[in-house]
Amino acid sequence: MNKISRLVEQAQIKSDIPAFRVGDTLKVHVKVVEGEKTRVQVFEGIVIRRRGDGLRETFTVRKISSGIGVERIFPLNSPMLDKIQVVRQGHVHQARLFYLRDLRGKAAQVKEKDLRAKPAKSKSAAA
Repeated sequence: MNKISRLVEQAQIKSDIPAFRVGDTLKVHVKVVEGEKTRVQVFEGIVIRRRGDGLRETFTVRKISSGIGVERIFPLNSPMLDKIQVVRQGHVHQARLFYLRDLRGKAAQVKEKDLRAKPAKSKSAAA
């Protein structure tokens, strides 16, 4: 990619996006246009994929609605995204969580990351 297009893209990239990873539960506030009115709709679910980079980066969020799995792909830098909130941080070992599509109930849960500070080991205790 040449320098001019890279500079144009850098000007359009959002700076207020929180740090999130695959496995995290997000609340995505999306602007919905109905006729002449605009409202904000919240879509809450688990991030099952992040893809791309720069201006073309997207992420996929999956939720269960009335017993049916619903997935939406959001462009990260879209002007239709009002804000993104991280609800929980998940602890997963894979970059794509497509296996969640086949699971139901408690089996489809993602472990929550333990964010508590771990005590430092002293040198005298290790000896």
